[in-house]
Amino acid sequence: MNFLVEGAEHRRLDVYLSERLSATRSHVQRLIADGLIKVDGEQVKASYKLAGGEEISIQETNAAEVEYLPEDLPLDILYEDAALIVVNKARGMTVHPAETVKHGTLVNALLYHCKDLSGINGIKRPGIVHRLDKDTSGVMVVAKTDAAHTSLAEQIKDKVARRTYLAIVHGVLTDNAGIITGAIGRDKVDRKKMAIVPNGKPAVTEFKVLERFKDFTYVECKLQTGRTHQIRVHMTAIGHPLLGDTKYTTRKNPFDIHGQALHSHTLSLIHPTTGELMEFTVPLPDDMRIVLDKLEGKG
Repeated sequence: MNFLVEGAEHRRLDVYLSERLSATRSHVQRLIADGLIKVDGEQVKASYKLAGGEEISIQETNAAEVEYLPEDLPLDILYEDAALIVVNKARGMTVHPAETVKHGTLVNALLYHCKDLSGINGIKRPGIVHRLDKDTSGVMVVAKTDAAHTSLAEQIKDKVARRTYLAIVHGVLTDNAGIITGAIGRDKVDRKKMAIVPNGKPAVTEFKVLERFKDFTYVECKLQTGRTHQIRVHMTAIGHPLLGDTKYTTRKNPFDIHGQALHSHTLSLIHPTTGELMEFTVPLPDDMRIVLDKLEGKG
């Protein structure tokens, strides 16, 4: 995979690539150290300062060679070809392995199913361009090749790829629509939580009320940015935390739903190979549908 550097004068190579590829900086540094990333055909250090216009080449990697990852788990596949795979992730399924989660993740299932995933994000997060929280359900795209990964990551960064979420929140929103802004970073007290903080990353969430009930509101949220727990943090910040979100609220959950009532409803993107505009939509999971039926007096 080759591409030209644009708008990155005087920036470090590893910093530039981690942002462009949506990969961790440490992983990019490992690829550079292993000689898998070159600038104008030459191996350089991670601290190399870019001038702009250089050609960067990245050797294709194959994360599926790691023997302990593949697991035969059920997958709800919406679309698949040689470049990407789009799935409907179930609530309760972790996206990728971590120190405390080694098995049963979406990545484990994907590696068993398709064998070939982008290696840009390393052996624990192969193919993962964007992620959903464990207890958030819905549509997400995974890259099979490094070239597709780069394209999809740039589309998300440049807001070409669009994501729409559906949520049930506590309380009754008075405004029919609005925009929530607030830089997001680690909570200073509880490092497992995110919060609006002065030195956080810029974050913008659009919301629209779909239906109001006595004590809850059904809303649509669109992401202008993609920060960790963004919708959960922003809705909490305006006094309307998500139903079932035990991390960000202590409000009572009177319904049989485990985890926050948040669903990735639609995803639109440009196919990285064909250039075709594609949109994927998945209906609400049963647990959220049942909650809405009860709020509407149907159940």
